[in-house]
Parts: sequence; structure tokens; C-alpha cells
Amino acid sequence: MDIAGIVAEYNPFHLGHRLHIEKTREVLGKEAVIVCVMSGDYTQRGDFAAFEKHARAEAAVRCGADLVLELPVPWALSSAESFAYGAVSILHSMGNITHLSFGTEIGEIGPLYRISEFLLSDEADELIKSELKIGVSYAAARQKAALKALGREASILESPNNILGVEYIKAVKKLGSKIKPLTFRRIGAGHDSAELLETASASKIRAMLRKGEDAFAYIPPEAAAVLSEEIKRGRAPVFVENCESAILAKLRGMRRSDFALLDGCEEGLSDRLFKYASKEPTLEAVLMNTKTKRYALSRIRRLVLRAYLGIRDDFSQCPPYAKILAFGNRGRQVIKTASKGFELITKPSSGKRLNGEAGRLFELESACKDLYVLAYPEPSERRGGQEYTAGPRII
Repeated sequence: MDIAGIVAEYNPFHLGHRLHIEKTREVLGKEAVIVCVMSGDYTQRGDFAAFEKHARAEAAVRCGADLVLELPVPWALSSAESFAYGAVSILHSMGNITHLSFGTEIGEIGPLYRISEFLLSDEADELIKSELKIGVSYAAARQKAALKALGREASILESPNNILGVEYIKAVKKLGSKIKPLTFRRIGAGHDSAELLETASASKIRAMLRKGEDAFAYIPPEAAAVLSEEIKRGRAPVFVENCESAILAKLRGMRRSDFALLDGCEEGLSDRLFKYASKEPTLEAVLMNTKTKRYALSRIRRLVLRAYLGIRDDFSQCPPYAKILAFGNRGRQVIKTASKGFELITKPSSGKRLNGEAGRLFELESACKDLYVLAYPEPSERRGGQEYTAGPRII
């Protein structure tokens, strides 16, 4: 039996996401099982998820996925490389995943393999280090290094989903995994696109929700029913600005040395972030003043949320467990056949018995959940301790 892994955020689940699942089954067969590793309540662009993680996971299962696992927050709020490695390592640790399916702008696996092989080489390390000395961002340095070594094919790295595709393949290679990557060309509205075609990007849907517009024409009916219920309960939509004062209060209470402890916050960046966080009146002003040609806005957003949530760079490369968010009948079988050497958490109360790094991670996740719910529109829904009470949604 083929079991395909998909790394996603589903923020929120939309028509393009359902199409991806359908195309995966077109290639692997209608009986193929779909296992998703999904960001929880915070996303890789450095933002709050618009809908709570269990609701997004249920929406995915009702639209074709069989099992949704959570990518823990330290990996969800990290660079594309760490995000991809953490997610792929969960799929690898499951022991029964046969394929990794993802959408890219190029839609061809060969060029992605060639780029990934180059980026894993010593030559790439030296070229990137040389470019970084000029003062450009890491992404720009990587792009220039690839251009020098591979020529026009390096243009692949100009597109966000191609970049993630390369990182997924790198992760498979570094882990020595037997999982087979499989890619499809993305169609319809592109990543972060403001266009409204037959499909709309997740960022466009979030923008419509922020304006109070009806975005459900671009969301499958099964998912729309789940997400609409979250809105009725006052648990959505959630936006980072709902907690702006709390975030600014946290930043203003930090010392310069505290910023230096954040993952990826090198000396120059920590100084800038400390400087503007201590005086600017809005979160947007902090972000826009801190960013430079070298320090991308998405990186700063992630750093700000890592600071707010108290995330430090003290975890291993691979998540020590995966929490189950939602599953259906076929997902139950995947759980039963998964490697016994990898912890799958079904009951949230199980988090209390975890020790060592796994225990610290679950405690962090609980604290992050307590801060996330403070952004719910309805005050009565903001009670603490929900990480220990919300179990997986069984469809």
C-alpha cells in the first residue's frame, strides 16, 4: 500500500489543497493513503494561523486526507530548511511512508534533485559564505551561488514552492530515507497571490477574512462547514494583531542579550530588533524598521513570534514525537502500522508523562497554545490549558 506524506499549513484549507490530494491519488492509485504533517497554531511566515490547528486538521481529513500530524512549533516557526527537515523527519520516523508529495512551480523532479545535490555540497557552502560577506540575505547568497555553479537552472530558487521542494529533497537525502519525492505543477493562484481565479491563494483568503468578506467560495464545502463553525463559536479568524499589545509588552521586557539567544538572530539583527522593539509604537513599525536588504521580513516575523512564545534554540534537529490532530478510518491503520520506536501522541493527557526533551517540548506547546487562544475574538473561549484537553478529531 502506498502512503503519501504531504507537508502543509492549510491556513486555511482551500480548493488548491484538495486538488493536490486528488492528483496524488491519480498517480499512486485511489487507495493511496494521505498523511499530512501540518503546522499547528503558528505558521512558517511568522504569523498566527487563522484557524485553530484541530479545526484545520479536521477540514483536511473531510476533504481527502487520512491522518494529520502536527509539526511542533519550534520547527513550524523556522527557516524553510528547518521547517522541511522537521516535517520530513516525522514522516521518515513513521517508518511506513512511501512517498512525499508536494506542489512546485516547476512541476519536474529532476531539476529539484540537481539543485538539492548542489546545495548539499562543499562547493555550495564556500560560494554561499563568499556571497554572505557582501552583506546580502542568505536567500540571495544561495541564489547567486547556485547561479555561478548551475547557470540558468538556478532560477528555480526564485519561486517559493520550488525552494520548499528542494528543501524536502535535501531532507530526504540527509536522513537517508527511502521515501520517494513526487511533485506536481501548481495551478491557479500562486503563493501569496492576490488574484481571484478558480482557486485563491491562502493569503488572499486570509485577506478576505480580515476584511469580513465571504471567502468560502474558494474553500471546499466540507472544509467550509468546519471553519464556519469556528467563526460562529468566536474562535476565528485569528490574526497576529489581536495580540499586538501583548507581543510588544514581551519585546519591551527583553534585554539585548535575550534577543541574541533566539535561533537565527545574529549580532547585527539582534541589535536592530532590540533597538526598534524598545521604542516603536506598533508591531508593524518594529518589523518594517528592523528589516533590511540582508534581513528578510519573514525572518523577522518568525523571530518576533519566537521571542513572544519563549522559543529558544535548544531542541534537536528532529522532533521527538508527533501529535495526532485528526484522522479517519484509513488513518487509523497507518497509526497501527507506524514504527513503535517513534512516539505518536493520541491522548493530550499523555503529554504529562513525557520526559526529557519531549517533555520540555510538550510544555512549550501548551504554553504556546495558551497564548494563541488569547487572540480568539470571543473572550469566553480564551481559557487556558486547552493543549491538555483537546484530543484528535476522529472523522
